[in-house]
Formats: sequence, C-alpha cells, structure tokens
Amino acid sequence: MPTTFLGSALRGTFFFAFGLWWSVRYPLKYLRRKGEHSLRLVISPCIRKSDLFCLCPGILVEQFVPTGPHLQLYSPKTHSWTDLTHWHYSTIYLFFLLSGITDMVSHSPLKLPPGLDRLSLSLALLVEGELYLVDAVLDQHLHSLLAVAIFAGALCALLEVFHRDHIILETFRTSSFLLQGSWLWQIGFVLSPPWGGPGWDQTDSSNLLFLTMCFCWHYLGALATVATIFLTFPFCFLRREPSQRSKLLVAVVHSGVNPHSGGAFVLS
Repeated sequence: MPTTFLGSALRGTFFFAFGLWWSVRYPLKYLRRKGEHSLRLVISPCIRKSDLFCLCPGILVEQFVPTGPHLQLYSPKTHSWTDLTHWHYSTIYLFFLLSGITDMVSHSPLKLPPGLDRLSLSLALLVEGELYLVDAVLDQHLHSLLAVAIFAGALCALLEVFHRDHIILETFRTSSFLLQGSWLWQIGFVLSPPWGGPGWDQTDSSNLLFLTMCFCWHYLGALATVATIFLTFPFCFLRREPSQRSKLLVAVVHSGVNPHSGGAFVLS
C-alpha cells in the first residue's frame, strides 16, 4: 500500500493530538478523585465534537485529493478497483467517526448503556489494526510494529468496558495513541521522505533492527510525555495556594487519600 509523507503525517497528528488531550484529561480526573481540593473543569460540547471535526475532513481529503477515487470504488472503464489505498484510509477514519458519534451520544440525554463508547473505540482500533496488517511486503515490518500499538489500545479500550475510569488503563490507552501518532510520522519519513528521494531499504536487516529498536524508543518517549504532563500540568494549570499544592502532591504520590473528597469537578 503506497504511503505518502503528508498522508502519514496527517494520520499521525490525529492520534498524537488525542493522546496529548487524554494525557491532560485523565490525570486531572485522577487527582480530583484522590485529592482534597476544589476544582471545576467543564468540558465543552465543542471539545467532545472535536474528533468529528477532525475525522470528517480526513475522509474528504482521502476521497477528493487530485489522485483520489472521488467516491468511485470500481471503474467500469478499466474493470478494476479505483485506488483502494484511499478507500483503505477512509474506512479507518469512518470507524473512528462512528466511535466519536457514539461517545458524543453517550453523554447526551439518551444515556446509552455504560461502556458502549469504549467498545466502539475498541472496534475502531481493531479495524485499523486489521487493515494495516494486510499490507504490502515492503511496508510490512513498519506496519506490524504499528499494529502492536493499535491492538494494545484496542485491548485497553475493551477492558475499560468492564473497568470504567481506571487510571492505569486510561494511561496505557493514552500512551498507545501517542505511540501511534509518533510512529506514523516515523513511517512517513522512512517510506516517503519529505525531502524527496527513495525510502529506506527495507530488505536491509540492519534497517529492520534499527526500526524495531526505534519503535521502543518511541514508546519510551510516549511514556515520558504522559509522566511529565501528569506530574507538572496540574501544578501549572491550577491556581492553588502553596499549602493546597502540597496536598495535591500527596494525592499524586499516595493513592490512599480519601476518594470521596469535596469539590466541584465536571470531567468525564
């Protein structure tokens, strides 16, 4: 499946952006449950709909770029499929769009069954992983590594159906999205460098070894990002007195603080 740098960068930015948002959102939820402090953080409906705003243009771009299929799946002139690469990525965007719609409706007065939003996210990740696995031999190693992050996120989202608001699962899912985002950028640089010229020689065993090692470094960076935000963001974002900040630090380090603390906090 041919890969362009801009296409890979676009998809990588989408996953990385959501990973960053979750790395801020879930620590604040956790600190509210564990710390004794007053905090109010309201998530606007516009933020909940932001994934829809990102995914709809993604589908349109895949379909209506000059080389795109323009919603034509089969060409009667050539009696062949019409550029299935763009349909491939459109399908991935479509499933994440359905996941976003489910998440938005689950927080509406309709009140869908608990866990349905996480189940739809898990299905979207499973579809993404399945489509990446059936890839050309040239891209197989890179996309097989990507599938590790995808299926890890899918499994985590599936577990969240039964273990809601679990900080470990939320953190692991966040790191898997950050890993997907950064690795998609890496794929773009390897297969289709933005400065032109041929991509890396995928038959070179040393390249395969380096990329496998590089994948581990990407995940280390994702974990470092989550940890840094978890430890620093609440102190930079919240306006607190020094004594209250010390209580907040205790809440981060010790999980045994009374979870039924006071304060208004709207975050789900």
